[in-house]
Amino acid sequence: MSINITMPALSPTMEEGTLAKWNVKPGDTVEAGDVIAEIETDKATMEVEAVDEGTVAQILVQEGTEGVKVNAVIAVLAEEGEDASAVSADAPAPAPEAPAAPAATPEPAKEAPKQVASTPVQITALGSGDDRIKASPLARRIAALKGIDLTALKGKGSGPHGRIVKKDVENAQPGAMAPASGGVPASPDGLILPQVLDDRVYAPDTYRLEPLDGMRKTVARRLTQSFMQVPHFPLNVDIALDKLLAARKGINEAAPEGVKVSVNDMLIKASAMALMAEPDCNASFTDNGIAYHNGAHISVAVAIDGGLITPVIRDAEKKGLAEISIEMKDLASRARERKLKPQEYMGGTFSISNLGMFGIKSFASIINPPEGMIMSVGAGEKQPVVGANGELTGATLMGVTLTCDHRVIGGAEGARWLQAFKRYVETPESMLL
Repeated sequence: MSINITMPALSPTMEEGTLAKWNVKPGDTVEAGDVIAEIETDKATMEVEAVDEGTVAQILVQEGTEGVKVNAVIAVLAEEGEDASAVSADAPAPAPEAPAAPAATPEPAKEAPKQVASTPVQITALGSGDDRIKASPLARRIAALKGIDLTALKGKGSGPHGRIVKKDVENAQPGAMAPASGGVPASPDGLILPQVLDDRVYAPDTYRLEPLDGMRKTVARRLTQSFMQVPHFPLNVDIALDKLLAARKGINEAAPEGVKVSVNDMLIKASAMALMAEPDCNASFTDNGIAYHNGAHISVAVAIDGGLITPVIRDAEKKGLAEISIEMKDLASRARERKLKPQEYMGGTFSISNLGMFGIKSFASIINPPEGMIMSVGAGEKQPVVGANGELTGATLMGVTLTCDHRVIGGAEGARWLQAFKRYVETPESMLL
């Protein structure tokens, strides 16, 4: 009996993915454990292993196909002694959102993504010259929100010369057109408008439109939801770095060969210690109640090609600086190669975003749900300060902004956390107690 190979769920939240590469072809024999394909999720590229043995009879989803739903049939194996040429899938693979090349005439893998219908319909469908659909900008927005294909109303508008206006689309029936919102679904109440370019202002031949990949869509969706749904508030403080910099120098001089602790590594440790000192801040809001986490799992923002990912240092409060440094370097390296496993970038309780190395003095980050706080770290700069006895002296000051979810953390709680964090940074020896 034939065996269906289905699109695996590579993380608890995965709903679809891109079939990036096949390592087998029809007629190949595979054994359990063989790597047969590579799947791209919104965060990483992961290998898929065969769980059964047999001969590849059919490949139903071609390389480069995007939007392949979890559990869709992507290939079929023939068992030993079975005629592979006579094998067919038990159930057809659901059509992915992005059209794939036909199985009979497969195209090169790099060509498949170009077939994705990610270009906003308003740009391609409105046309130009005699094919141009005359519609007001408001009518176009309403049409996008209601899923109306304006081509059905071409020349039938009630405006001058058949131009489509507001009342025409309000009275029209929704069609199958999906809202072009850059990966963020338009809300029924119109709070999120489709992000499209008016081709009367931006002619289609004056710019290059690059379809959104899975990561960009996910970042757009999650950050829009976070900014709209989470009541953010920022807290700012300046922290003296001089003792921490001196301690770092001494630590690195005494560290084993190959270990070099960074300022960011020490901030990770200080953040974790502060979360343990102020456990009310190590929390997440849920509809069922506030979840208070037992361990400090620190998400660290890492910029990669095409987006951002936050690998997690788990139980950072229990780890030494050398261990944090080694682990962070490994996670960041594999993050840039999109080789992280889901459990390595999910499940954080607090985030750090550091732009100090770019000379940024101060900024505020958007909370990474379901975490309750995120800290934005600016550059350390030598500045004149007034000493304890009123004397003028110099100090290296670093500005940090703590963004809090007000449903979980009040101003006083956030301020106490910053006091604890500042204490650990300005007296780094306290992290050893």
